[in-house]
Formats: sequence, structure tokens, C-alpha cells
Amino acid sequence: MKSTFPLFPDSASSLSSHVDALYIIWALVSVFFTILIAGLIVFFMARYHRSDPEQVGVEERAAVWLEILWSAVPLVVMLAMFAWGTRVFFQLYRPPADAVEYTAIGKQWMWKVQHPEGQSEINALHVPVGQSIKVKLASEDVIHSFYIPAFRIKQDAVPGRYTSLWFKATKPGVYHLFCAEYCGTEHSRMIGSVYVMEPRDYETWIAGGVGGKSMVASGADLFTSLACVTCHRPSPGVTQRGPNLEGVYNSQVKLADGRTVIADDNYVREAILNPFAKVVAGYDPVMPTFQGQVTEEQLTQLIAYVRSLGSTGSAPAGGTGGTPAAGTAPSTAANTPQTPGPAAPQK
Repeated sequence: MKSTFPLFPDSASSLSSHVDALYIIWALVSVFFTILIAGLIVFFMARYHRSDPEQVGVEERAAVWLEILWSAVPLVVMLAMFAWGTRVFFQLYRPPADAVEYTAIGKQWMWKVQHPEGQSEINALHVPVGQSIKVKLASEDVIHSFYIPAFRIKQDAVPGRYTSLWFKATKPGVYHLFCAEYCGTEHSRMIGSVYVMEPRDYETWIAGGVGGKSMVASGADLFTSLACVTCHRPSPGVTQRGPNLEGVYNSQVKLADGRTVIADDNYVREAILNPFAKVVAGYDPVMPTFQGQVTEEQLTQLIAYVRSLGSTGSAPAGGTGGTPAAGTAPSTAANTPQTPGPAAPQK
């Protein structure tokens, strides 16, 4: 949609034109049937009005084909629009396999964004044009909503769980970022900007920024400092108190109550904050809670590290084999008596 058209913002993502087309066609269909029905009402009022107070109407029966027609046509139109809307919905909420994951954490009243390379931003998001970007959302306090009008995307950030959205920017420029959910007295000031840059300019920006460790490296450090290695990494001659996490991400995990769950981001998060909610089969519920001890940012870093250990889709949660990933603490750390750490599927 043209940016000069006053009712629409810029169209700057790969899916914005699909959303606009769906909206415009729906609006035209609604206007058409509104005019048609209103016109027929006026026509019938004029055609069949009583011309004399003593006049008595004659009963009429519509033809069967007419009954079928005015029932079938709206049904077909509605089913077609439903199918189209469903297709657009799945396009909006199914990121492609090559999408790069960023993290955005909502907090009264700001967005804190972390790049996979380690850079952090407040109320700003720099991305390269033409690259699919997945944004994982979380909230530290109340419900917020991550909204970029030019990309036609909006998703709530809900306390206690992860949500996500994705986009692929198609035009360099600076675009508005809003919180679209009332979140407190300073809600109107929770705004930011999305900077879409040419790939070369983005690489220059990344190289010139004050970057920290990557999400995975920061998560590995936390995994060691919180003593997660004492329970979740195998060590010869040491009884393992928690399941080995290599290959567990996105796999099926058998629980002590007989259920089977998928070890996705929300599961790993719950395992860290509420370890007794879903106890893994074959292990005692000895893991302490880390509620209030790790921030939302640290949670996302731990999850990024667990994901880096592998995603087989079939590895057993309670496996004992495997080799520590590069950059992680050696398994001999398990001989050190420390408080068990939070690394996900251990309960």
C-alpha cells in the first residue's frame, strides 16, 4: 500500500501486501452486501407498501431455487474468505527455517531487544533487509504487545510464557514500533523504532557496536555459574541426578505421571522456574526453583544454550550419553558439591 494513502502505513514486509489485500477485499465484500441488502429493503418497502388502509396482503412463496441461491452464495463467499484468511494467518505465524531469532522483552515501559550476536538495544531494533527475522517475546511484568504497523505484525508478550512473530523487511528505512496493549500510566511512551538496513550496512553496525557475548555463550556461562552442570551433564562414576540435556530440545519427554510433552521454549522455561510442575520419568523431584533468581533475559540465554546442545526430535530426556558441547564446562564439575542448577527438563 502506498505510504501516501492516509489510511495505511508503509508496506515494508514480505507479508504486508497479503494482509492489505485480505483487508481490502473483506471491506469491499462487506460494503457490497451492505449496499445490496439496504437497497433491497428500500425497494421492497416501495414495491409492497400498503396503498390503502383496507388493503390485505396476499401470501407469496419464493421459488426453491431462490431460497438455495441466497443461502449458498453467502456460504461460498464466507468459506472462501475463511480459507484465504487461514492461509494468511499461517503465513504470519510460521517462520521459515532460515529465520534468525532475536529476543524482545517487554517491561514497563520499554522493549529490550537482544541480537543473537550479543548486541542489546532499548526501544530499537536493527535488522538487515531481505532476512527473515523471528522475534521471541516475553514480559517481565504485565501484558505488552509488539506491534510494527509497516510490517502488519502484532503479537502479545505474555508474562510467564513465550510467544513469537516473524517478518522479512523488504525496504530499508525507519519504522514505528509500538506497544499495542495498555500496560500502565506510561503506556503511550512505550514506543521505539525498527531500522531496516542494507546487509552491508547492518554488518558494519554490528561490527561497530558494543557487543557482548552471544546468547549461547552467555547461557553457557550461566549454566556453569548456577551449577547446572552438577546434575545435567554426564560424568563417569557419578550418579546423574538430572537428565542429560544434549539432544533434548524439541524432543518428546516422558513425565513421571505418564504424560509426554515436547521440550520447547515454554517447557524449558517452566522447568527452570517451576521444576515440580512436570517431573521427568526416572528422576526424583530434587531440583530447586529459580523463580526470582534469574531474569527474563537470563532465561532466554539459558534456553538458547539448551537449544545449542542439539535438537534431535527423538532423543530421550533421561539419556546419559553424549559429549559436552564446545565452550561448556567439563563434566568433572559434577564432582563438586553444589546446588543443582536450572537447566530445563530436570525436575
